Amino acid sequence: MVTLEDVAKHAGVSLATASRVLNGSTRQVGAPLRAKVELAAEQLGYRANVAAQTLARGAGNVIGLVVHDLVDPYFAAIADGAMRVAESRGLMVMVGTTHRDPEREIAYVSTLNAQRVRAVLLTGSRLDDAQVTRRLRQELDRYRESGGQVACVGQDLLGADTVAPGNAEGAAELARALAGLGHRRFAVLAGPAGLVTARDRTTGFSRALAALGLPEPRIVHGTFDRDGGYAAAAGLAEAGKEITCVFAVNDVMAMGALAAFRDRGVRVPQDVSVAGFDDIATLRDLVPPLSTVRLPLADMGARAMELALDPAERARTERVAGEVVIRESTRRLE
Repeated sequence: MVTLEDVAKHAGVSLATASRVLNGSTRQVGAPLRAKVELAAEQLGYRANVAAQTLARGAGNVIGLVVHDLVDPYFAAIADGAMRVAESRGLMVMVGTTHRDPEREIAYVSTLNAQRVRAVLLTGSRLDDAQVTRRLRQELDRYRESGGQVACVGQDLLGADTVAPGNAEGAAELARALAGLGHRRFAVLAGPAGLVTARDRTTGFSRALAALGLPEPRIVHGTFDRDGGYAAAAGLAEAGKEITCVFAVNDVMAMGALAAFRDRGVRVPQDVSVAGFDDIATLRDLVPPLSTVRLPLADMGARAMELALDPAERARTERVAGEVVIRESTRRLE
């Protein structure tokens, strides 16, 4: 069976352009491109999908938002920004959480396709697993062939519009700032080994230290949540290593680390400094206030939703820089 993607390749245009021409989208396509697509469809014997035509004409008023963990304030802030944009356009948002299970994420996209939602927004890190990424991308391609639109918050690996946080760059800036406070012996609570966000933040931090001529940090892997940070920090405290600063690759892990140190009588920052990444809203009530890398999470969600609702001819990637914020959880060494 001839697919919309076959027509797009034959005509030398994007999948989105072919969909707008053949599925009757209200978004205009220039006459030369329209003629190329129509000719390719005729030559290949393509037949338009009625359901796809309905979706492309904007009949759907539902957006599918897929997050990894609704309990994590990182995803809550992104979802809030995205939902505000959707609400401003009179659209409803249906939220699903994968609990960090890639199979559930793929299944969600398939279900949302079957329900003919107007757009799908995926938020969260990709896994360092080429096969899983390929399968998810194939599922997204099938959805786009039916006229749907896709955007992501995370790594640019799915061929869709993407808002990509500067994970490695932000971690590197943080490493330089902490080294500027006199720290030389670091540990990194690095999260899961196969999670791309965790890997990028760990790598960025470690490479910045190496560029400064400092020793390699001690890397401790664990889950990407509060309990993972607690367990990793507890191990550090019991090992008694002469670490002066601990970097957790997200703020919820850092919060767990603070609790572990407190339970073991390790004072922060007097005995050890702690820093995180993201600047989630719950840090406002944390004692001591946490040094971190601030990401504009709600703005990232809002921008991703705008990209999903206002598609372009080619996939766009917008990179978002983090801002280092030094607070009382890290101290200057004499």
